[in-house]
Amino acid sequence: MRAFLFRRVSVAVLAVFALLSQLAMAQRRPAYLGLDRNDYPGDAAMQSLRQTFAFTGYWLNNPPGADHNSWKGKRLAVQKMGYGFLILFNGREYAELKASGNAAAVGSRDAAVAAQTANREGFPRNAILFLDQEQGGRMLPEQQAYLHAWIDGVIKAGFRAGIYCSGIPFRESSKVSVVTATDIRDHAGTREIHFFISNDECGPSPGCVLPSVPPSPTESGIDFAEVWQYAQSPRRPEQTAACRETYALDGKCYPPGVPHASGLHIDIDTADSADPSNGRTSE
Repeated sequence: MRAFLFRRVSVAVLAVFALLSQLAMAQRRPAYLGLDRNDYPGDAAMQSLRQTFAFTGYWLNNPPGADHNSWKGKRLAVQKMGYGFLILFNGREYAELKASGNAAAVGSRDAAVAAQTANREGFPRNAILFLDQEQGGRMLPEQQAYLHAWIDGVIKAGFRAGIYCSGIPFRESSKVSVVTATDIRDHAGTREIHFFISNDECGPSPGCVLPSVPPSPTESGIDFAEVWQYAQSPRRPEQTAACRETYALDGKCYPPGVPHASGLHIDIDTADSADPSNGRTSE
């Protein structure tokens, strides 16, 4: 009898856990897959990629390491394909800000350029413009001044401000680690900032894969993340050793069905919105 009762209690407990799990899944906000890359893939490739991805990165200025911006003038065509947007502006590195002698002035000028370009491209007011902050670790005074001036300028121009930055702990010493996203947020005062987090470390990153249920941005390890870049091309060996088999032999991440010889490698993102920058218009 006691064994029978124990089995009944065990079944009941399992049923409760199953119900709680179902409720948790039902309450979880859906996540959406997106892509970003420095070069525009071309209209035909973008049409094909739309079968997999809900949104795409879209550069307002020259991407890192590039001398031109091939996304320029493509907004309406990309929207007509059904994409949402992740609007990106390439920021300045520390050495340039230090040499300028007035990082805040540089930030204000870059904010004006970002807003003017977003307007010219046809993005709606109140869209989120994400500043690409490539350098990680603790932000130095010049970097903070630049970021704050850029954020303030973008908001003054009628947009919302976001930051793309690292969510991986940077070890300053044997006892001190700094997460760039947390450092930026902690020194932002009352500024509203939306965060696009980079963390390709396996795990939490699953690597270059496209799960049927996309991971939540908060699974990046940053609980205030709205967008998470979890795979990069090329992969960084020190971060991705545990999931290197998910990447191509050349170390890059390719969409399903895309020949590696095509060169159409991508970064993979996930967001809690199919239009994380709120960049679509009624056109």
